[in-house]
Amino acid sequence: MRIRTLYLCYCLSVVGLLLALPAAAAPPDPYLDHNGHTPPRADYAGPLFKLSHAYPSGLPTPAMPWRTAIGNLPLSTGNAAAYTQALKGSVARDMVALLANDGEWDAGRRGWYNDPWLGAQREPINGMLLGNERIDDSLFPKSGLSKPFTTYVLTWYNRTAAQTIGAIWRDPHAPQLGGGATQYAEGSVTIKLSFTTAGPAEWPAMRGALSWPMMMTANATTGHFNRPTLGEGYLMQVDIVVKDTQSAPQTGWVFTTLVYDRATRPGSRGVWDQMVPLGAQWGNDPRVDSAANPGAALFETWINPNAPLYATETLGWGGRLSGPNDHGVNDISIVTGGRRSLVRRAANSSCLSCHGASQWNAANPGKGMASFLMPLAPPEPGGAANAGAPYLNSPAPGSSAWLRWFQNRLGDVPMDAGSVAGDYDLALTFRVLPAWHEAKSGKKHALRKLDAGGQVLPRE
Repeated sequence: MRIRTLYLCYCLSVVGLLLALPAAAAPPDPYLDHNGHTPPRADYAGPLFKLSHAYPSGLPTPAMPWRTAIGNLPLSTGNAAAYTQALKGSVARDMVALLANDGEWDAGRRGWYNDPWLGAQREPINGMLLGNERIDDSLFPKSGLSKPFTTYVLTWYNRTAAQTIGAIWRDPHAPQLGGGATQYAEGSVTIKLSFTTAGPAEWPAMRGALSWPMMMTANATTGHFNRPTLGEGYLMQVDIVVKDTQSAPQTGWVFTTLVYDRATRPGSRGVWDQMVPLGAQWGNDPRVDSAANPGAALFETWINPNAPLYATETLGWGGRLSGPNDHGVNDISIVTGGRRSLVRRAANSSCLSCHGASQWNAANPGKGMASFLMPLAPPEPGGAANAGAPYLNSPAPGSSAWLRWFQNRLGDVPMDAGSVAGDYDLALTFRVLPAWHEAKSGKKHALRKLDAGGQVLPRE
């Protein structure tokens, strides 16, 4: 925290004494731009990140060309490709300007906004947040990754979505979560860029990928941690998420993922043309038993058959949508019949199942989220809490405990009773509210510590 010193001048009779007295710490700034670990001017002399937080209100429902692209019908595996391309096209002009990084990007003017309270976690050049600290190269055995990598992410909300952020943080020091404040309006769009520290030398899949400079606090590729270092991140993934209850009536949300494809030639829109669909997901397919039949057809996920190989190596449970940044594949520990088994590279998540855990328990803000992002078993009674470490202690795939994560719920229905549903906005409940609570309490939040099973868990 920044400490300011207040100088008071006291007059004692005819002698004036100047006393320097320490004052209370200044309140934390919810709109802090970045962590201040700026690179030396000799290494980087460009602009630094400025938070976009002039959130609008009272906007009409926007046009939604992705709906008309599928004839205003619900999504299906037959029309998801057209929907995904229309959604990508709707944001193309702004994303081309952003990715070009040539000074033409003005977030506020273009109508894109960021979350508050994360400034102390943002690197200063592009406002990136640490995504996953270490993704092991063993997760990508087919695409030639030779070293682990760290990911950095940056999220933008369109004008429609930013209204909800503004409603929650009308008083930036006292979030409003009741009365439907966390619910997003139709046409709300969130875009998340994900960069990897593994460049072409470590991962052939990244040859020709767009790179951005950033001050990295962690870099699993070089092995440097806990020291801000100027490095290059390579654009690997772009998620475009939209609130659209007409197209996705079971959940209200459509998650689409684009990935870099070196085999696609850039056109007039440069690297944006090379960000090709990995797929779309609008439901969790709760009726598909992917444990009993891993190859069973899905009806609420579409995967692009022409997606690059590396992007399909980490699809989620039963092939549900999950990108290479998303930790859809993990090493898990399972207890069945009283015996523990360890499973490497288990697909145990997906975009919607992960974001469906978005919720906040105001009665227990020190914990915040009652359930973790992916299936996690409670500690065994009378046993060691970290019995499966370093694997995730998991319910058995396909069990009733596991399937809690793979249900279809609307965004105003919390996963756990007693919590406020976050409308699938995991950034709010997993990042922003914990950061606010830390600033308010002065204590590290539980979501930034170890989980109940003793393992260090992914940040997203």
